[in-house]
Amino acid sequence: MGSQIRHAAVRGSARQPDSDRATAEGAQATDKNAEFTEFMRSARDPLHRMAFLLCGDRHRAEELTQQTFERCYRHWHKARQGEPLAYARRILANLRIDTWRRTRREVLAGPEDLLNEPAAGGEGPGGSASRPPDTRVVEDRDAVVRALLQLPLKQRRVVVMRHLLDLSETEVTRELGMPLGTVKSTASRGLAQLRTILEARGGVR
Repeated sequence: MGSQIRHAAVRGSARQPDSDRATAEGAQATDKNAEFTEFMRSARDPLHRMAFLLCGDRHRAEELTQQTFERCYRHWHKARQGEPLAYARRILANLRIDTWRRTRREVLAGPEDLLNEPAAGGEGPGGSASRPPDTRVVEDRDAVVRALLQLPLKQRRVVVMRHLLDLSETEVTRELGMPLGTVKSTASRGLAQLRTILEARGGVR
């Protein structure tokens, strides 16, 4: 009987590390999910805006944002070691954005360009005091995005990240893996071509 008890105790002690390891792994997975969920909340809007500026379509931008999050989650152990948003921007910038083509024309307006809310003290929807949508803002943004789509993808990436997302040249260099001189020259050529395209269309008002 004493021998059986000792054997049972040995078997129990052998199983204990496995149980502890499973508990620890479960806790790590929970922490990862909670951490990544919080990251998604904070990063969704800036990533969607960047995707929209790169591809010019809200639906495709949503797909690109989801693909970016999926890849970030798979490599979260790397992303969390530095700046997760920068890691996500780098993934997004290198997705195959131009493999998808629009088959229909639509207004290239971002979510922030929806109808304006009624003015303070107005009567609300349907009332005479409701403000009309600022169509000129929508048209100007539409013109810029359409002009961006005419740039080569390399220039578009640099112009969007450097001038529309307001990242520094150093940040763009790091996130796109380009030499600093290449970022500067690409941004300069891209802006010049963007101006030419916009001027040919009558400019942005």
